Amino acid sequence: MKQIIITLLLLQSMICTVSAQNARFPTEGVIEFERNTNMYAVIGKHMRADNTFGQKFFEQFKKTNPQFKILKSTLYFSKDKTLFKPEEDQSVSNSYLSSGPDLNQINTTYTELNQLIQTSRKKVFEENFIVKDTVRKINWKITNETREIAGYQCRRANAIVLDSIYVVAFYTDQIPVSGGPESFNGLPGMILGVALPHDNISWFAKSVTDKSVEASVIMPPTKGKLTDNKGMVKIVNEALKDWGEDAKSYLKWLLL
Repeated sequence: MKQIIITLLLLQSMICTVSAQNARFPTEGVIEFERNTNMYAVIGKHMRADNTFGQKFFEQFKKTNPQFKILKSTLYFSKDKTLFKPEEDQSVSNSYLSSGPDLNQINTTYTELNQLIQTSRKKVFEENFIVKDTVRKINWKITNETREIAGYQCRRANAIVLDSIYVVAFYTDQIPVSGGPESFNGLPGMILGVALPHDNISWFAKSVTDKSVEASVIMPPTKGKLTDNKGMVKIVNEALKDWGEDAKSYLKWLLL
């Protein structure tokens, strides 16, 4: 019996060793993400108690639109570069209530991880801007919580960005590229999930394809007025100077 147990243990050890040797840790590939937004919760936060006119529009919106809005995007990665590109929104809504930057994907983001430079195309109303600046430094706190996302074992990390946005991220060291969706990065592996629990929005990977990506695919966006983060803040503040608190919310999501 002892010999059988020893033999089984040796076989299990050999299988684990072979599996580890054959495991791939891709540094190039394509990740498909889905962004999930609780429309009723996000729009509800914009409504003021004394805004009877807006409340009527909101009630009508809830009758004609689903509670959750799913938007698709693609993250291309190759060693020290990533490109996050949102897909065109196929949902139909003619309500002004669903037009804000917190309810849509307005950023195409290219990141040079070694140089710590990020170039994003941001759509502000009907105008495009190219915002080039250093990568935001995020002070992540890694936890022991884990979960599986798109077939990869991921570890949880928490952070606060832009002074007030609580972020929960899940990254995998099985993809040794310090990237992620939108402008989220800076963890010891690829971020496959991001949740903003207080803001009712999340991004989670649905599939990861391990394949070579041509250099011509991962390129910084063009076609827009060039500026940096400070310039973007100035432009938006001037454009929305009469918006009051709504201007702060708009700017927050624009910079995210």
